Amino acid sequence: MDHLNANQSGHWHVTSVTETGSTNADLLAQGAAGAPDRTVLRADYQSAGRGRLDRTWEAPRGVNLLVSLLFREVPSRLHVLTQVVALAATQVARDCGVPAVLKWPNDILVGTQKLAGILAQAAPVGPDGKIPFVVVGIGCNLGWAPPDAASLASSGWSREITPDEFLKAMLPEIDRLLALTDEEMNAEYVSQLATIGSRVRVEMPTGEDIVGRAMSVELDGRLVVLDDCAVTHRIDTADVVHLRPASD
Repeated sequence: MDHLNANQSGHWHVTSVTETGSTNADLLAQGAAGAPDRTVLRADYQSAGRGRLDRTWEAPRGVNLLVSLLFREVPSRLHVLTQVVALAATQVARDCGVPAVLKWPNDILVGTQKLAGILAQAAPVGPDGKIPFVVVGIGCNLGWAPPDAASLASSGWSREITPDEFLKAMLPEIDRLLALTDEEMNAEYVSQLATIGSRVRVEMPTGEDIVGRAMSVELDGRLVVLDDCAVTHRIDTADVVHLRPASD
């Protein structure tokens, strides 16, 4: 792991490296060794990055944001940290002139194409019965995207932005979001969620599909879907496909 630079932005402790296997894996190890709250590790290249459901996430060197953030102030609802990182990245993308939106639970889209994915991993529960820290990783396509995905560049960004600049713009937004109450945070998340009001297909881990309309997201992070038989489902973990947007 070749270090490029290390700096502090307020109470954030940011390190950048040219290459590593996985920023999430590295930061989980650093956290176990005592790394402080708001430690951040960004890489120009990841050889073993992964997303939700063990999907791989790889991009050419230096063109996209590949970063993980460590939080020691762990909320009772862990999903809040994922939402905070997603919302911050969405805001920075919009500031670059790209109409990014969120898809439940933690993808960022431009239209129907994926711009960014997020993966949160909690450290093992400590002797006190509490989770000592959580690492949230995000891969966001800035200058390059794989087939059938979006990047800021391909989406007509109004200004070019480097991975380091994108990250630095995210950090104060994360601070702002973490200061909100649970209710305020949930309301802000729901307001940016293209899933709400859309007709969706929910692909459950069991292999079952639920088709209906996404109605809301509860404080515990579960997606509420009203299916075509008027049965309400509260979804913890699943893949969601947007069939028609809320405006239809």
